[in-house]
Amino acid sequence: MASAAEFKRCETPEDFATLRELCWDYRDFLIGLGGPSARAVSHAYPEAGYAALMDRLPEEHAAPGGGTRLALLNGEVVACGMFRPIAPRTAEIKRVYVRDSARGHGVGRAMMERLIEDCQNAGHQRILMDTGKILKAAVSLYLSMGFALRGPYSDIPEDVAELLVFFEKEI
Repeated sequence: MASAAEFKRCETPEDFATLRELCWDYRDFLIGLGGPSARAVSHAYPEAGYAALMDRLPEEHAAPGGGTRLALLNGEVVACGMFRPIAPRTAEIKRVYVRDSARGHGVGRAMMERLIEDCQNAGHQRILMDTGKILKAAVSLYLSMGFALRGPYSDIPEDVAELLVFFEKEI
């Protein structure tokens, strides 16, 4: 399904405020799923630590080799996604989130297509990413887009790593 979403880079303080709001919504969504995944998110991203991470978004993701995107559907911001360099010619895609109101409209796939294109345009040749095993639709989407399964690519505690699915894609 083709998406009617429009995309914009985060450039203004207002854009980054909206991005932070979506990222907090994403964290709340993950915690709301309950079970071990929710405990892992709460442990890995305690409120104070997550707030500090949100404060660093412009530096980490708007710097050379990184980027941020917002998706709008019918003029309303409904999704976000970002990437950052983590090694030479390697980007990590993070926090791809689509609000409930926009699910089923192809926004997630369109966001991923845009982020992959942005990674290529930034000179990256490989993308790494992860998502929770509990997010079956996301896992299916990434596999359908040519991402291959792989092991962890960063130092993650084993009890958290077992809750995640790791991906890699050459671009």
